[in-house]
Amino acid sequence: MKYLLFAAIIALGLACSTDFKQNQFPPSPVKNRLELSNAEWKTRLDSAAYHVLREKGTEQSFSGKYWDNKKSGKYYCAACGHYLFDSKTKFKSGTGWPSFYDVATDSSILDLADTSYGIVRTEVVCARCDGHLGHLFDDGPKPTGQRYCINSVSLNFRKE
Repeated sequence: MKYLLFAAIIALGLACSTDFKQNQFPPSPVKNRLELSNAEWKTRLDSAAYHVLREKGTEQSFSGKYWDNKKSGKYYCAACGHYLFDSKTKFKSGTGWPSFYDVATDSSILDLADTSYGIVRTEVVCARCDGHLGHLFDDGPKPTGQRYCINSVSLNFRKE
């Protein structure tokens, strides 16, 4: 029994340590993918956007330009222009980052396993360019109960 418990703990640890490395993404539903080298991304993005979108960084809470945006419109990936979120699904989460309870379309984002910092989370990336957007949590409002916690620097907003 002791060995069975030990084997189960080892198996669980291996399962939790599985992490997607850069460019090891599940198949994207987007046909017009944008794949650039790091050097090309550095020429397209400013340093803050590059850090978040390509190095999986996080901007400081309450510092981004969209965390308190109440205007009607659409949010697009700041790296490639892919349509991600509609303002109709944006809500005030109190976290200091733009939060949405749903994505714009089924082909807007990809969900990836993220086991950094010793915890299991769901990373959210752009389905067109694999740019890091933020994380998904199960503490959002109805109707989905989800909270897409997104970095402002990962987004561009177009007012309706």
